[in-house]
Amino acid sequence: MNISKTFLVVGALLAGIAVAVGAFGAHGLKHMVTPERLQVFEIGVRYQMYHAFALLILGWVMRTAHVDLALVGWLFVAGIVLFSGSLYVLVLGNFPRLGMVTPLGGVAMIAGWLLLAYKLWRG
Repeated sequence: MNISKTFLVVGALLAGIAVAVGAFGAHGLKHMVTPERLQVFEIGVRYQMYHAFALLILGWVMRTAHVDLALVGWLFVAGIVLFSGSLYVLVLGNFPRLGMVTPLGGVAMIAGWLLLAYKLWRG
């Protein structure tokens, strides 16, 4: 499977997972956690969906324009796993130390966007 197809498939899967996790948060967690913790969970879902869409767009651009954006895509995947994943575990498992991982995911996401801007600038 080529990398553009990988990002299309991973983006679609992560978007679907975001919908499922978001529904679980809205319906299953509402009465189990505090409103503050539910808000943290929702932030994880939101950023996962944003970056899942970004992966779909990257895959499409890579396929149609033949531009190498592989590192951007992998930074987005790492960001989703580290940022959103750590927020989910933080809320569901109450592991406060895991909060130290969350900023690493944010840095990966930011690095992906900055690298994308650079690659677009350079043409």
